[in-house]
Amino acid sequence: MRKDIVTDWLEKSGQSLSEGQFELLARYQDMVLAAPMNLTAITGDEDFAVKHFIDSFTLLPWVDKLGEDTPCIDIGTGAGFPSVPIKIARPGLGLTLLDSLQKRVLFLRSAVAELGLRDVECIHARAEDLVRLRNTTATPPPGLRQKDRRGGAASVGSDYCSEAASVGSDYCSEAASAGNDYLYGLAFARAVARLDVLAGYALPLIKPGGVLLAMKGPDPADEIENAKPAIHKLGGIVETVETVEIAQGMGRTIIAIRKD
Repeated sequence: MRKDIVTDWLEKSGQSLSEGQFELLARYQDMVLAAPMNLTAITGDEDFAVKHFIDSFTLLPWVDKLGEDTPCIDIGTGAGFPSVPIKIARPGLGLTLLDSLQKRVLFLRSAVAELGLRDVECIHARAEDLVRLRNTTATPPPGLRQKDRRGGAASVGSDYCSEAASVGSDYCSEAASAGNDYLYGLAFARAVARLDVLAGYALPLIKPGGVLLAMKGPDPADEIENAKPAIHKLGGIVETVETVEIAQGMGRTIIAIRKD
């Protein structure tokens, strides 16, 4: 693991990790590369440091802004990026890792246990099925504090639920009946789908006032513009668009969508 590259970027960003946290990152890199299934095409130490670890850490300012007591979900987590590095950096965070491929979820469950990460659940499901699953099991997201469990219907307006099906969100009725106990304050997704489709998957999982962070390439202006009608129908608004340099000549654009 290229600890020096990660350390340099963190220092420039005004952040740091302990030796123990770096050890966990190194162990996780070894687990990902040694997994029996192909979890990533990025295998070199330098590329892994930049394109997985540093890329994941671009979301830390949002995690810090909302607080570690905010229930979070990584939609389409794949090999556990950005969620596992974020959890290592912010161990108090309650986190759900969601993926539609069972083999990846089994790997993640094993890795999370081996790394000793608490308040993490790894779910094998599609995003559009998760609200229904929450209602069935009556299990709130990890890390949800008792004083935050106020209940009440989520603000998923019935006036746009029928239209939301066109962007992949045919589960608005389930989301509307789910109390805030079963929704998230922060969702993030990397390379999952077009922004309009991602909004349809993610926004019904987010409680009012929560945020979706969509990790995109360097020039998503057209994608954002095309997604705005779907985002608005789902009760969201594009709050900020920020490009963060992760290496020389390489940037990550983070689109923050606030749920009304």
